[in-house]
Amino acid sequence: MNRIILVIALFFCTIANVKAQDNYSYVQQGEFGITAGAAHYFGDLNPSASVNRIKPSFGLFFRKQFGNYIGVRLAGRYAQLGYSDTYSTNEFQKLRNLSFNTNIFEVALQGDFNFFKFLPNDPRYLFTPYVTLGVGLINYDPYAFLKGEKVFLRPLGTEGQNVESTGRKPYGTTTFSIPFGVGVKYNLSEKFNISFEVAHRFTGTDYIDDVSTTFVGLNNFVPNSEAALLQDRSYEIDPNKPLGLAGRQRGFAKQKDQFTIAEIGISYNISSYRCPTAR
Repeated sequence: MNRIILVIALFFCTIANVKAQDNYSYVQQGEFGITAGAAHYFGDLNPSASVNRIKPSFGLFFRKQFGNYIGVRLAGRYAQLGYSDTYSTNEFQKLRNLSFNTNIFEVALQGDFNFFKFLPNDPRYLFTPYVTLGVGLINYDPYAFLKGEKVFLRPLGTEGQNVESTGRKPYGTTTFSIPFGVGVKYNLSEKFNISFEVAHRFTGTDYIDDVSTTFVGLNNFVPNSEAALLQDRSYEIDPNKPLGLAGRQRGFAKQKDQFTIAEIGISYNISSYRCPTAR
């Protein structure tokens, strides 16, 4: 008798599930996906926010949906950043002649807020613009090239961080980021979406580019060492006009470094079907 009741119950559950699908009771639980795009740096070597050294970016994410308007996203990204004073039209920057590159690794938790109802598999709700805001951690480690060789800048203490008398401490390689941006999302099928997003990152460091405050003077470095040659590269432009005199401005410490990522994403929907509520 118990087996008969179980079979009948399973039968009615199956019928209910089929009817739910027929009545478009599709529920998007979440999605996971990949992104690819471009990253760009803004800071002491690019104070005028010029866009002329774009580098690649890649990412993975999982988004949990809480209804059709709000989602929470956990994302991991890799990006490259870099810039050089040679791109500037400012004479001081051209003479300063500094440059850097770095790999960026970011883990961020973001809230996504759809402007329109978004419901995959429903032709009425296939598209929405959205805004995103979150907080994350980034890892960076700037380097430059000297005589064709890659040299990491942080260990050198180019602003006197290794000189006790300056009172300057070495900076870390991890800091927070605050991603804030906008995007659009379109549902391609029951299982797949495509998106485009541009998000700017405010950070907690002024050393993504290894440039922040003032020169400490050549006398604080071992002559012809990597630190001496990379803390002031004006000698490469004009050997008779050294820029790096102690106390002279090297960067602008009151403004933290920033970067932007523009990316295209493809995501796979995690979904279920629910019985429609009685009306």
